Amino acid sequence: MPLFEQRHSAPFPPIWLGVRLALFLLALIGARAADTAEVQRSSVRLMRASLETQRTAVARMRTNAMNRLRTALYRGPSGVPAQWPLPVVPGCRPLPEREIAGLAERAGARVGIAPGLLRAVIDVESAGLPCAVSRKGALGLMQLMPATALDLQVERPFDPGENVAAGARYLKQLLARYGGDLTLALGAYNAGPSRVDGIGGVPGIPETTDYIGRVLSRLGSAETVE
Repeated sequence: MPLFEQRHSAPFPPIWLGVRLALFLLALIGARAADTAEVQRSSVRLMRASLETQRTAVARMRTNAMNRLRTALYRGPSGVPAQWPLPVVPGCRPLPEREIAGLAERAGARVGIAPGLLRAVIDVESAGLPCAVSRKGALGLMQLMPATALDLQVERPFDPGENVAAGARYLKQLLARYGGDLTLALGAYNAGPSRVDGIGGVPGIPETTDYIGRVLSRLGSAETVE
């Protein structure tokens, strides 16, 4: 028989060889898919760990920056920057009412705010104590937060005149921001504008609602804002 005819007449490979080959290929594909899935899961775990590390680093940087800012803003009686947390200033006493009234009169006249409103805010914020420091780091008679004081270019937040003048400017900004709505402005002064803007009203924080009520109570119905 010719060679050509012999090759074409040779029997085909058994079917079981093809089945085994197919099973082998399926197993190989499955193993590779499992490896790929494990690699993906490992990558996700590493990404999450990296993000958490970054968040921790950013929080630490923010805290350190705020501490440096607070220290830089604070100037005690000696004029020497203090370490944070701020110490209690020895011998600090509330200012006399007539002195607070004079500060409020001058600051209010400059920005167009009723002095009575400024006096009410000072009374509630610090009880007239020029060296007051809150748990959150607010400073002075009108309890300016360090970042706010920096924005307002306050060099000596414990100086009564500078503190009240800056607080009056800030309150005036808030009144303009909320269309003259005193309740919203006071809410933003206490809780921050971002919270008021976020809900479009006074946030339901007990401290904030109590603060607004106390300021309005001291202000009295006869006072005008502008």
